[in-house]
Amino acid sequence: MAWELLFTSDIGLLSLATILFMIVMVIYIARYAVRHMNEEMKKSLSSTPPKLN
Repeated sequence: MAWELLFTSDIGLLSLATILFMIVMVIYIARYAVRHMNEEMKKSLSSTPPKLN
């Protein structure tokens, strides 16, 4: 019953589209964050340490 309602009614299809959109958005944001964290790590490792006087 629930699966039929999800795939055949207008509200069900909108709900399904919303759920899929949220999953894609979470994957995109997670990949974006990991990519930028890795770039920051590379920057911090490749920079020269500060000089001690």
